[in-house]
Amino acid sequence: MQILTLIFISRSLPAEKGPLMRPGENINVSVIVACRNERKYIRNLLDSICRQDLGGAKIEVLVADGMSIDGTRKVLDLYKRVVLPLRVIDNPDKIVSAGLNAAIREAQGAIIIRMGAHSEYAPDYICRCLQVLNETNADNVGGPALTLAEGYLGRAIALAYHSKFSCGGPKFHDAQYEGYVDTVPYGCWRKSTLERLGLFDENLGRNQDDELNLRLICSGGKIWQSPKIISWYRPRSSLADLFNQYFQYGFWKVSVIRKHGKPASWRHLIPAASLLAGFALLLGIAGACLDGSGWWKAALFTTSAALAGLYVAAAGGTAVLVARNNRWRFLPILPIVFATYHLSYGSGFLLGMASRPASADRASRARQVLTTIAR
Repeated sequence: MQILTLIFISRSLPAEKGPLMRPGENINVSVIVACRNERKYIRNLLDSICRQDLGGAKIEVLVADGMSIDGTRKVLDLYKRVVLPLRVIDNPDKIVSAGLNAAIREAQGAIIIRMGAHSEYAPDYICRCLQVLNETNADNVGGPALTLAEGYLGRAIALAYHSKFSCGGPKFHDAQYEGYVDTVPYGCWRKSTLERLGLFDENLGRNQDDELNLRLICSGGKIWQSPKIISWYRPRSSLADLFNQYFQYGFWKVSVIRKHGKPASWRHLIPAASLLAGFALLLGIAGACLDGSGWWKAALFTTSAALAGLYVAAAGGTAVLVARNNRWRFLPILPIVFATYHLSYGSGFLLGMASRPASADRASRARQVLTTIAR
């Protein structure tokens, strides 16, 4: 069976369009990937790397595997034996930042291009990254986050992902935007830039990209987004997975803000602030009921109802706009998807504010637990 699989892979992939890594040759580009238990998606990523038109660049691919137990390692071994200049690195910490750093330290290329296991890349992705990096002289370059969704819920989640109402409208959600930004998906840097910054922060279970880019900007660096750099991200395909993902984003965003003393953008605070205001109103109503204050109870209840009605109206109105521009069959589910984005991120953020580990050991345990829960 393994031999048949090897033959199938070698026949199904196109011939190399540019020189790859060979022993003793200089490497121009190191592609780095951090993954764990990604058997469902890793083939699509590796296929898109195989199809790259490298334009003369010599590349190597380094995958930091977080001790996968679902067969991911077998897939990597198959591709390594047949078509790719691939090195697999153990990542016993099982988090993205540690895996990326391990790959960067092993990288031989002067240019580092990060790719994600949940994404696929246009055949000219690497060439475009190198072109834009040279033309703009920016410290980090990338493209917008286009989506490639599966199933009814997955497509609805993807539609909401590109709505400003869901995520606050970061520039990388805009497929047409070109210019300076505060962050980009994945990233393409000179290795010297990453070494100067100190690589990714391994105390973060998530949001390591945002934190690195915030550090880069604070040090005077520039980040450029170009629509020429094309990739497709596969969003989560269930509400439970979406909630887990954005709960974790909210939780770890607090660590980034604590480290730098400020948010990269004020939009990061809105879901948690709204949720906290809702909790405060509910507690106020409960207190008014216990105290027997009918006036305060009525006032707080009216305020709560008005704010809830305003949110429902905003979610419903945005759902109509999104469905009208796409497909009406997504209209019933979109308000629920919007609420999942907001509630998960906001509740994760509030939990992050409430939990402040007193020691490095407790911080490590908290990191492992939250990363596992919200994978």
